[in-house]
Amino acid sequence: MTATGSSIPTDTANADSAAGRGLRLTRLICRDFRNHADLDLSVGRRFVALVGENGAGKTNLLEAVSLFSPGRGLRRADLAGMARIGGAGGFAVSMTLAAGEAEHRVGTGYEPPGPDGRSARLCRIDGATAPSPVAFSEFLRVVWLTPDFDALFRGPAGDRRRFLDRLVLAVDATHGARVNALERALRSRNRLLEERPNDGQWLDAIEREVAELGVAVALARRETTERLDRLIAEGRDDTQPFPWAALRLEGDLDDLVAVWPALEAEDRFRMALRQGRARDRAAGRTLSGPQTSDLVVRHGPKDVPAATASTGEQKALLIGLVLAHARLVQAMCGIAPLVLLDEVAAHLDPRRRAGLFEALDALSGQVWMTGADPALFAELEGRADRVQIVDGRVAPV
Repeated sequence: MTATGSSIPTDTANADSAAGRGLRLTRLICRDFRNHADLDLSVGRRFVALVGENGAGKTNLLEAVSLFSPGRGLRRADLAGMARIGGAGGFAVSMTLAAGEAEHRVGTGYEPPGPDGRSARLCRIDGATAPSPVAFSEFLRVVWLTPDFDALFRGPAGDRRRFLDRLVLAVDATHGARVNALERALRSRNRLLEERPNDGQWLDAIEREVAELGVAVALARRETTERLDRLIAEGRDDTQPFPWAALRLEGDLDDLVAVWPALEAEDRFRMALRQGRARDRAAGRTLSGPQTSDLVVRHGPKDVPAATASTGEQKALLIGLVLAHARLVQAMCGIAPLVLLDEVAAHLDPRRRAGLFEALDALSGQVWMTGADPALFAELEGRADRVQIVDGRVAPV
């Protein structure tokens, strides 16, 4: 594998953009998922508002939808932990997707360990077995925003790397496999440095793998970041309720791939790894590479670091960033993503709430939102399916 294989889609030539624009999730079925023993929900409008008390299971439904994207869903939870307490130990989630005249049925689930001790993640598309959730990306993309992101700008760099990798995954479904492979290679190098620091042949081999994977990850992150930054810059407006963000990547390998072609960057990174063996062995970890990069975000209109903005400004900046990402996904993949927003409207003043609904209306994809207060969605009257969730069940509104 070489870094040149990390390129992500650059246009919509290979995507069914017409189907993407008309995509709707029309039915969601959850069996033994979280607190939903047997839920069957049918909707049809572009906006779906899930309302109910805290703990009713609203976010669980967003998580169920998020499982149809690469990765572990919006909570990044283990599959076994998603199974309903008191159930058989597994779960199943299925969705019906309508795109114009076409209709797809997709499903995923988890089977608990059997007599052989093995568990299984199951994926199906129109009745046929799919190898992994990556297969859903052929006609479905999902983006989301949850309260877990609220401290993103002032939190550790690792949180922003995971956020960035989620942005990349929405346009490049294979990115997760590269990141996972890189993490395994780094663990192998760290262990080798600790146990056999003088084994130059094995270290050369593992560092070659780390360099190839590291440059591929860095290039994919850089391409998505630059494209998103350009899209934001082209449409920036200081009068909008959600301030525009300026983005850049900061890190030693990010500097390399910004200057050198992929193969040259691999050679230089591999040399840096070799020269840094003693330092990395003393530290117990690899101190250079994409695992140390940071996504640097600035509040555009004020030209200040996002971390120094007020809590309200950071929330608005984050919402604007996620909305811009949804537009980027459609521009690059030709598929308007499903947008999942967990408890977003509750933290906005009336002006920004109205601006949120206006911005969402400009997107082509379906939007699922949660909120404890039905009044939050009053402006969507007649345009949204409002669904009451009570103790894991759908109740009359």
